[in-house]
Amino acid sequence: MPDGSDGVTVRSIRGIGEIAAADWDACAGPDNPFCAHAFLSAMEDSGSAATASGWSPRHLLIERPDGGVLACAPLYVKGHSYGEYVFDWAWADAWHKAGGRYYPKLQCAVPFTPVTGPRLLVHPAWRQRGLDAALAEAMTSLVDQAGLSSAHVTFSTQAEAEALAARGWLLRMGEQYHWTNQGYGGFDDFLGALSSRKRKSIRKERERASSLDVRIHTLTGDDLRPAHWEAFYRFYLDTIEKKWSNAYLTRDFFFRLGETMADRVVLIMAEKDGRWVAGALNLLGNDTLYGRNWGADGDFRYLHFEMCYYRAIDFAIANGLKKVEAGAQGEHKLSRGYMPIPTWSAHWIADPSFRRAVANFLGEERRRVSESIQELSEGGPYRHSDPCGE
Repeated sequence: MPDGSDGVTVRSIRGIGEIAAADWDACAGPDNPFCAHAFLSAMEDSGSAATASGWSPRHLLIERPDGGVLACAPLYVKGHSYGEYVFDWAWADAWHKAGGRYYPKLQCAVPFTPVTGPRLLVHPAWRQRGLDAALAEAMTSLVDQAGLSSAHVTFSTQAEAEALAARGWLLRMGEQYHWTNQGYGGFDDFLGALSSRKRKSIRKERERASSLDVRIHTLTGDDLRPAHWEAFYRFYLDTIEKKWSNAYLTRDFFFRLGETMADRVVLIMAEKDGRWVAGALNLLGNDTLYGRNWGADGDFRYLHFEMCYYRAIDFAIANGLKKVEAGAQGEHKLSRGYMPIPTWSAHWIADPSFRRAVANFLGEERRRVSESIQELSEGGPYRHSDPCGE
């Protein structure tokens, strides 16, 4: 155990409800809404992330003898790789062909949420005591004790991932697209930073969206009503059906989100002839707007760009936010002012030979991702230097 923390204990719990919200949030901090007790509770209590859906909670706690929580980590035992967005299906297949068993595994993550944030959550008063290392050690011990194949800390901060890599974990780099506020006074200021061609293209898209005869509302806090969530869940299912994907999130999840985190929800909804026809769900951090889900009833061309990207930028500028994170994947975001940035994860592979194979793969993958980010940034939509500021 780290120096200066004699008498503390490490234990795992089988659900976020086993720890008081105030204790968890004191470690998680206020910056990232997805790390909040309320968000994880909405995931678990709604059945979206629960044992029945293949996410068995094993959250880690480091506690004083009097029960005070010094550190924690969102942790799940998983029998599949769905809902993670850091893809390891090929690893699982290769290990299976070699006679190994990849599942179950440990996943330190926020379920169904490809958003960077802290994963090793340490109370501010104890951040210099090495408790993040103690959480990592507890994960590897659990892998050994339970006979699991591996542990994965995904969409962590870069500092966390690099600290884990220094302890022998394998470092993985991914890629997302984020918009950065360069102190713009309004949307036109942002457009002025773009090349002429991109500026004209965005204006044309916004004009076409405004010609669709829909009214767009930005809703948060007390503006949110059950009817909004009923409609949005319908949009969510429609998107899932179009993508031939799985509906990970239940109807109850969205309603719980509205009940417990309304002030951190920014729901952009489109209305036509008195009926809700499209919606984009965002969550609000201290300095960042996080885009999450989108859906629509019908084919409203250009409305997706308007509601998911441009209205998010409008909101960020109006509220003095530093960034908009638009979620996983999508080079089409580049032409709309969202620049490529690296994302990070760290992986502990128990078997030495399997570990070497994964390490070789990740070394080559990091090189390719780094080259892609550099190439896309150099060919970005801005007139001058890359304004990513990451």
